[in-house]
Amino acid sequence: MPAEIRRSVERDLPSEESRELIALVRDIARKEIAPHAAAEEESGTFPRAAFRLLSDAGLLGLPYAAEYGGGEQPYTVYLQALEELAAARLTVGVGVSVHVLSCHALAAHGTKEQRAAWLPGMLSGGLLGSYCLSEPTAGSDAAALGTKAVRDGEDWVLTGTKAWITHGGVSDFCTVLARSGGPGAKGVTAYLVPADAPGLSAAPPERKMGLKGSPTAQLHFDGVRVGDERRIGAEGEGFSLALDALDAGRLGIAACAVGLAQAALDAAVDWAAERRQFGHPIGDFQGLRFLLADMATAVEAGRALYLAAARRKDAGLPYTRQAAMAKLLCTDNAMKVTTDAVQVFGGYGYTSDFPVERYLREAKVLQIVEGTNQVQRMVIGRHLLGPEAR
Repeated sequence: MPAEIRRSVERDLPSEESRELIALVRDIARKEIAPHAAAEEESGTFPRAAFRLLSDAGLLGLPYAAEYGGGEQPYTVYLQALEELAAARLTVGVGVSVHVLSCHALAAHGTKEQRAAWLPGMLSGGLLGSYCLSEPTAGSDAAALGTKAVRDGEDWVLTGTKAWITHGGVSDFCTVLARSGGPGAKGVTAYLVPADAPGLSAAPPERKMGLKGSPTAQLHFDGVRVGDERRIGAEGEGFSLALDALDAGRLGIAACAVGLAQAALDAAVDWAAERRQFGHPIGDFQGLRFLLADMATAVEAGRALYLAAARRKDAGLPYTRQAAMAKLLCTDNAMKVTTDAVQVFGGYGYTSDFPVERYLREAKVLQIVEGTNQVQRMVIGRHLLGPEAR
């Protein structure tokens, strides 16, 4: 049975417009992105052309206002589009999620003048963003960040190093969290910084086990000067802006994880139908069928959970706990599903001739980015029991 028939995902979509949108995303993903994924990941090629294509198609700003070039789609639709992109190539799915994250502070908390000046280029003008929160010594403990923002007349001067920055060295703009005040979360402010600002430079990209086409690098701010008009929100509000953005970003990573797991499941089902041993397709053996059944259940469960969290966001309800649960479950499931996909392929799955070994390597990072899964458990626990006693 052709894979295109068997693997059709039943989408929960609110309108004919959204169904057409997902059809467009799926068409681009299958024709323009998936065919190049294996070769470009092996060579470490950054898919800038794919991001330009997505921008031209209006797909880089789906959850934001049409007034500024966005798609004005609910998160339930945006996340399913993201899932389609991640299934074709995780580098592209994660890249779109990070770009949307990098636009969040300006779109949600910028002034009308700021949004009018910069948001159109960010959403549909071919620009690509990066999100600068983590530092070499401030990862999970992001409130301990040390990059300084010092007021100098009408400007701010930023000095410090950001780490683990997706699109580091290739992005066009950065949303940067820096310390403008005292220690702790209340001393952090957000800034929108052009990537070509004097004093801003990127280190060589990290050498990673997966997502090799997505550059991850340290960014160095050596006296980078930005005007006060590029400060987003009030002084000292940056950390609360960051947490707000991370809730939404965790839903993006959850959707990407489901897309990756779906791709691994699809590959495993195809292989089970085609590979023959003992005179039969290996899919005839009950042990393997049960393995595939568990994989399919994990994919569906993750999809249902991230969509439930997205509905809360779309309704204006608190969703921090639900976002943490979705990120936790979907990424843990992606790790398990990709591991099992390699097992279905047997020895072939351990070679780079088939995509499942790449899926396995890529899945691991999803348990780490946007807050490790241990941090997600902390967030969930605090919502159940309150802050930990120390």
